[in-house]
Amino acid sequence: MLTAGFADPVLDAQATFRAVLEAVSRPGRIQRAGGALNPPAPLNQAAAAVLLTLADADTPLWLDGGSAAEAWLRFHCGAPVVAQPGAAAFALATGMPPALAALAQGTEEEPQGGATLVLQVSDLAEGEGWHLTGPGIEHEHRLRVTGAPEGFLSAWVANRAGFPCGVDVVLCAGDRLTALPRTVMIAEG
Repeated sequence: MLTAGFADPVLDAQATFRAVLEAVSRPGRIQRAGGALNPPAPLNQAAAAVLLTLADADTPLWLDGGSAAEAWLRFHCGAPVVAQPGAAAFALATGMPPALAALAQGTEEEPQGGATLVLQVSDLAEGEGWHLTGPGIEHEHRLRVTGAPEGFLSAWVANRAGFPCGVDVVLCAGDRLTALPRTVMIAEG
């Protein structure tokens, strides 16, 4: 049995879009996803809201969340599900994510072809942890990410080295999210 998507699809998607836009514009700042959702496990509310807002019939999706999550997302956003992470415009990782280098990177001519990884983590907190610098950050921003996969920071350095190509990441914990555009530099905290 599929659970409902957004209670008010237009307003909830607009609120989530604004949250994602704010998160991308100000990397490392935590935002709340719009709308109350009850997605199937293991999807969290923020990841579900981001995909309901951004994914559609023209954006291939790869996910590791199992058949209930796949059916829920197919029904509510219509995104075609692909078997290989490298073929996806959006990749949802509820567990161990695919390597950033295995995802679509875009090209020099079309860097917007790089994938967006929606990565579920245990917790997000500002003011401690990683040191973030780059566009959208005045001096430095601190972000603690609990549950990031082993080796994420070294993979991020390699991802950033390919700029303007690369992968963007949206981190989701509960109903909160933040973004790491490929332009952001991250140093261990």
